[in-house]
Amino acid sequence: MFRVSERGQMALPAEARRRWNLSGGGAVEVADLGSSILIVPAGRGGLRALLRAAIEEAGGYENLAAGVAAEEPELA
Repeated sequence: MFRVSERGQMALPAEARRRWNLSGGGAVEVADLGSSILIVPAGRGGLRALLRAAIEEAGGYENLAAGVAAEEPELA
């Protein structure tokens, strides 16, 4: 569990900072997913690249959208 300070700050664990080369500080991108947030290091293609890769891995947007619509009709 992580705590957010009154100023909206939180510490990223040292292991994650080392893994993503953020030890000396660095930029991250944050996506609000509604019930959760996603934090990724900036400058590595960013969130758009991650989303593009996930969509391609799912067989393209149409295939992904059809799968979501089948599982969650209210989202269609």
